Amino acid sequence: MPMNVSPEPAEAGLRPLSARSVVLSLLLGAHPAEMPVKDLVRLVEPFGVGGSTLRAALSRMVTSGDLRRTDAVYRLSDRLLARQRRQDEGLRPGTRAWDGDWEMVVITATGRGPAERADLRTRLAALRLAELREGVWLRPANLERALPEMLSSVAQTYTARPEEPAHELAARLWPLDAWAATARALLARTAAARTPADRLTAYAAAVRHLLTDPVLPLRLLPADWPGEDLRAAYAGYQRELAASVGRRERAA
Repeated sequence: MPMNVSPEPAEAGLRPLSARSVVLSLLLGAHPAEMPVKDLVRLVEPFGVGGSTLRAALSRMVTSGDLRRTDAVYRLSDRLLARQRRQDEGLRPGTRAWDGDWEMVVITATGRGPAERADLRTRLAALRLAELREGVWLRPANLERALPEMLSSVAQTYTARPEEPAHELAARLWPLDAWAATARALLARTAAARTPADRLTAYAAAVRHLLTDPVLPLRLLPADWPGEDLRAAYAGYQRELAASVGRRERAA
């Protein structure tokens, strides 16, 4: 699938939950990202994860470096704490008024292997840049963030004003209609989900999709863009989970 293409609604399938995915979803959404095992046991039960299955999963996650354990408290590893920070920033990116400038990144490094090239493409897409042609990436300069220092060793960065009308260029760089259709399908799924497992699965898919939102200036987006609605739905779900943790802690 091309880098700039979002899944069609039928392809945005909801991944089945494992004990590991339930634990990671709960901890990635928790601040601070730690929980006593007794709370985890209570929280994962509605998702169909039994105590013995949970403890086996926690043991494997500590061994693999996903979690750290202190006494009976499990917390995300430094690597996953960094992922949580990126996820938090990605779900609610800071924006600024757009004056018409575009960020442009031109790859200058040569001799990189396929794995290195694929990793760089993934990093650039995570920065919400889109590939105009081989080695040339750009986006409207409306995000309140600096490009990472790591790019200086492989690319040159510029401020540009493309001659092509901005609305047409944005529509060419990103599959905006497909992204919006998938977001609306996910909103319907989250609203229809009734069991805790179905809701967690649906909202995990919503998070993955929100991380691919190009976050364009409003005037470059189609009418009725559902990005903010999907963000608001996920924020509401996070509040529900936090309230559930608080109730269980008080009842313990």
